[in-house]
Amino acid sequence: MINGYILGVIIACALVTWIPRVLPFILVKYKGLPPKVERFLQYLPVSIIFALILSGITRPQVGHLPAFKVLDLLALLPTTYVAFRYRNLVGTVLFGVFLIAFLRFIF
Repeated sequence: MINGYILGVIIACALVTWIPRVLPFILVKYKGLPPKVERFLQYLPVSIIFALILSGITRPQVGHLPAFKVLDLLALLPTTYVAFRYRNLVGTVLFGVFLIAFLRFIF
């Protein structure tokens, strides 16, 4: 049984984790970035983003080719669609997080 103190700690931990991950997206959306930062971000190639995504959906195995994490790969396809369809970064991140949580809950 969870008492009020433990529930409060869980909620506080969730906020401490959520705020630094979502707050920058919200601030950038409404306030924007300084021109120097925008100019710097234009130089980041798509290959870096692809490498980050690929490293997130594969599981390295010593002496073998990397194996795909099936659930993460299943979540990637609809999340990519949402990203291109709606062009909303916060919405895409939230959709992806909820989708992977849902898939892990089911499987």
